[in-house]
Amino acid sequence: MSPTICPPDEPAARKREPSFLESIVGRRGGLRSILAQVEAVAPTNATILITGETGTGKEVIARAIHELSPRRNRNMVKVNCAAMPAGLLESELFGHERGAFTGAVSSHLGRFALADRGTLFLDEIGDMPLELQPKILRVLQEREFEPVGSTRTTRVDVRIVAATNRDLRQMVQDGEFREDLYYRLNIFPIFLPPLRERKRDIPELVKYFVEQFAASMDKTIETIPEETMRSILSHPWPGNIRELQNYVARGVILSTDGVFEPAPLERCEPAQVETSNSTLEDKVRKEILAACQRANWKLGGPRGAAARLGLKRTTLFYKMRRLGITPPLDHWAD
Repeated sequence: MSPTICPPDEPAARKREPSFLESIVGRRGGLRSILAQVEAVAPTNATILITGETGTGKEVIARAIHELSPRRNRNMVKVNCAAMPAGLLESELFGHERGAFTGAVSSHLGRFALADRGTLFLDEIGDMPLELQPKILRVLQEREFEPVGSTRTTRVDVRIVAATNRDLRQMVQDGEFREDLYYRLNIFPIFLPPLRERKRDIPELVKYFVEQFAASMDKTIETIPEETMRSILSHPWPGNIRELQNYVARGVILSTDGVFEPAPLERCEPAQVETSNSTLEDKVRKEILAACQRANWKLGGPRGAAARLGLKRTTLFYKMRRLGITPPLDHWAD
C-alpha cells in the first residue's frame, strides 16, 4: 500500500471544514444568486431584511448569514414578532426588572442582551406592533435600550437579521409600519422566490427529504417513480418548501417495498401575486375579521381584537370603517 502524499505545507490531518452553504439544498439551482448575496454580506455588520412567502426558507438563510459571519461563535437568538402581544414582546426583547409589572417576580434578561456580540433574528417583523417599533429603531441606531421598569441604559452590539412575508413598503403607505424603521431594516434586502419559481430545485429537495425522513423512521426507500416526480413538479406548492417537506414526510410513512408512494396531491390553483390594492385590502379585511371573531368581537382590552392585531383601538376602528367591517348587532356594545 503506497503512502499518502500531501501537498507541501498542508498536514495530512488538516481537513477543510464544510461551509454552511454546502448544507443548503438547492444551492446549485435557483438559490445560487441568493447564496452569492449571502456570502457577500455575511462578513459585514449590515442589517438584512429577508422577504418571501411563508415557507420559503427565510430562517435557513438567516442561519447561513450568522454561520458565515465573524459572530458565528456567539449566540443567534430568534424572536417571532407575531407570536406575542405588544407588552409581552417588549419584555421579551428588552428584558424587565423585578416588579416592573404584575407577575414580574424576578428580573428577566431580554433577547437583545442575550444576542450581544451575536445575531438577533426578528422573524415576522411585519407583525411587530406600531408602538414598539420606535424602540427597535433606537436600538438599531443607538445600540442602546432600557429594560422595562428600569432607568438603566444597556448598550449592546447586535447584528439584526429581520424577515417577513408581508409587503412592508405597502404597509408603510397604509400607515401600518414606520417608514424610518423600514429604511433602517432594508439596508441589504434579500428576496426568496417561491418554490413554484424554483422548479429546478424540487427533485433535489424531494430526494433530500425522502432520505432524511426514511432514516428517521428506519425505512429504506430506493425508488421515486417518474410519474410521482412529474406530479410533484406540476404542483404549485402554495406552502412552499414547508408544504413539500410535510408532503414527503407523509409519503414516507405511507411507502412500502422501498418505493416512495405518497398520497395524491390536493388540487389547488397557483398562488396569485398580490399586486393590487383591492387584493391587499381583502387580505387585511380577512385578518381583521378573524381577529374579531377570535376575540368574540371584543375590540379593546388585553384580549381584544386590537391587541391580537398589535394595533391601537382607535387604529382598528379606523381600519374597520375604511374596510366596511361592522360588528354583529348583538356585539355593538363592545
